[in-house]
Amino acid sequence: MTVPVLSCLVLPDQAPTEFLARVRDAEAAGVRTVWTYDHLSWRDLADGPWFGTVPMLAAAAGATSTVRLGTQVATPNFRHPVPFAKEAMTLDHVTAGRLEVGVGAGAEDADARVLGQAAMSRGERASRFEEWATLLATLLEQDRTDFHGSFYRAEDARMIPGCVQRPRVPLTVAAAGPRSMRLAALLGSAWVTYGPYRRSLAPREWLAAIAEQNVALDKAIAEVAPGKRIRRIAQVALDEARPFQDVDTYRQFARDVAAAGFDELTVHWPRPDGRGVPAAALDMVVATHRGS
Repeated sequence: MTVPVLSCLVLPDQAPTEFLARVRDAEAAGVRTVWTYDHLSWRDLADGPWFGTVPMLAAAAGATSTVRLGTQVATPNFRHPVPFAKEAMTLDHVTAGRLEVGVGAGAEDADARVLGQAAMSRGERASRFEEWATLLATLLEQDRTDFHGSFYRAEDARMIPGCVQRPRVPLTVAAAGPRSMRLAALLGSAWVTYGPYRRSLAPREWLAAIAEQNVALDKAIAEVAPGKRIRRIAQVALDEARPFQDVDTYRQFARDVAAAGFDELTVHWPRPDGRGVPAAALDMVVATHRGS
């Protein structure tokens, strides 16, 4: 039975030299994409070092040659689509066309409050994300954009010379609900899910939940983009260690992710704090996916 392609997350909470060393290790291991969190701070790591995502990805581009690099995920919590599109276009050139842009509505956490904006309802956040992602995709496809929306405006926004990848940098859309699923179907080259929103489930329950989400994406595609092929990515939580207990457990887990309809499995690269893939299990994980 096949297993998904392996990707990984390297968080930007390590000194740039350490971050780059881990990215190079991941490239040497043959992962498809090295993603990094796009936050200003993150939960229990908020009081420690945390570096900017775009500069870290630019540095990673210079330190690698084959692995794809991306945000997981950029949100409208603190990013305006016009300057972010310019940064993404530039990164696509710096990486020689190896950039992936993961996007999502953003959690109701510190990033949502850091600019002093008024709190939004879930519906308002969904509407803002739809407009934000639509404008971002439009900017990345056009030399010149004018846009007047409910949340954002763009006046003669120029994106020259445009992206290396055509028609634009691929977007990976984080989605769980019906509205975001339809947006993923419309705009996404890929879809990523972490499972049910902020719910910690046992591996079997998590697998059942992401399989249900995969079916929901199929329905969304049938409604708004019939026949479209979207890469499907399942992401293992930072604190989830149970799938990595031993080689048989992990191999079955990876097969089950594939059976649930997923093309790609993203894990957190081993970390100094012990979270993510246990260092002792890394060779086992890489060997399971090698050649997939």
